[in-house]
Parts: sequence; C-alpha cells; structure tokens
Amino acid sequence: MKKSQLILVAVGILAVVGLYALPKVVVDNDSTGAKMEESEGQTSTETPSVTEMHENELSSEKRTQADQLKYNYLNAPEKEEKVAAAQVLAGIYQEEGLFDSAAYYWSGAADLLPENMFLAEEAGKANYEAFSFALDKSKVELLAEKTRLYLNKVLDKDQSRLDLKTKVAMTYVSSSNPMQGITMLREVLEQDPQNEDGLFNMGVLSMQSGQYKRAVERFEELVKYHPDNLQGQFYLGVSYFEAKEKNKAKAQFELVKKMTEDPMILGSIQGYLDQL
Repeated sequence: MKKSQLILVAVGILAVVGLYALPKVVVDNDSTGAKMEESEGQTSTETPSVTEMHENELSSEKRTQADQLKYNYLNAPEKEEKVAAAQVLAGIYQEEGLFDSAAYYWSGAADLLPENMFLAEEAGKANYEAFSFALDKSKVELLAEKTRLYLNKVLDKDQSRLDLKTKVAMTYVSSSNPMQGITMLREVLEQDPQNEDGLFNMGVLSMQSGQYKRAVERFEELVKYHPDNLQGQFYLGVSYFEAKEKNKAKAQFELVKKMTEDPMILGSIQGYLDQL
C-alpha cells in the first residue's frame, strides 16, 4: 500500500477508507446475523469540476504541461491520442496527490476505449484511491460506484484477481449494504487464507466495530505471513492495547519502532506507550 495511505494520529487512528465514518458492523463473529449502526454523513450540494478545483494546486511547471495535455485530450482527432494525453495527465495529478483528478482522467481514458482492460483496471484503482481519501458522502458514493464499474469489468474476465475484489468489497462496506462487502472479504479469505489485503481490511473493520480480540487474530495472521506490512504491525499493537493486553502491546510497539523512522508513526507509538 502507498505510504500516503498510512494515516496515524497520536490520539487514535483514522484507518483506510474513512474508517471513522463507516457504519459500525459486526464483521467477524460466529453468528449468521449482523448488527449494523448507520452513521450519518454530510452531503455536499455542490459539485465543482474536479480539475478546476485542483487547477491552482499544481506547480507552475506542471500546470503548463497539464494545460497542453488537456488541450490534446479535448481536441486530438484520434481516441488513442486522447487516451495517451489522459494517462499522462492522470500521472501528473497522482504525483501531486490530487487523486480525484487522477481518477477523472483515468476514467476518461477507460471510457474512450471500453474494451481495454488495462485502462479499466487503472481507472478502477485510481477511483478507489480517491475513494479512500474522500470525506464528503456524495463524493464517497460516486467514487465507490466508479470503482465498482471499472474493476468489475476486469473481474468479469478474471475472477482470480482477489486484489481487485478486496477493493470492490471495501466500497460496499461504506454503502447502505455493508454486509455485502464483508461477505466478499470472507470469500477472498476462503479462497486465499493468507491474502494480505483481505486480512488487513478484516482487521481494520473489526477494530472499527470494537471487536479488538478478533482484530488481534486477523492482524496476527497478517504479520505472520506478511511481516513487512507496517500498517498491520502498527494496528496489531493498537488492537493489543484496546484488548487490554498491555505487555503484548508494549512489545509490539517496540517492534514497530524498529521498522520505521517516520516521525508521525513514532509519535503515535509513543502516545500509546505513555499510556501503558
């Protein structure tokens, strides 16, 4: 996962896909029933152009290059030329961390050549990345829908792409039918019990619903098979902490301190250690 997706704060955690805003769902127990507590989000009534919104955030050099590429994207006579311009534009916005603008151009490229599965996959992943950082409810819903649109095209042709299935699953978790996403994540782990994204997301969702002992089990499995997963190692420490397993939490946080020099992560760890 990208470094930018590791969002840690000293007073708690805001996990992937707006964890704090997700509906609280019992995700990991033996019961066939599921408890769900919907959380209300703010809905924006305005929908400004994504690229206009980010226009002034590009450096002057990048903005000049982007303007020329946008002209080519809009005016090139051949679809292939438009697609080429869109891909470079998307790359510029991704480099600048402007993920919804990147998603906009990947989507445009994929729509121009709808049979091209490479473009569909890249559009789906770009929309998922933007979805992961979106806070506005209407934007979250739109980006989730686009993620499913493009990634399901790829999955229709290749059901073995569990990496894409986990992304689709997480878009459902934040929807009005979160159990559809939970079910998909369970299916991923049935097919591949060591699946990194599946274990991580189930652990995160167990934390979000307050099931810290279950979260511990998920993250222990994750780091057993994927010891370099820094997020998983950190969240295992947090899960130990919340499950009142203080000795394990302390040992885990000390381990994570040796894995990174990132001051934000180290500051968060110290915040927990001060409470132990």
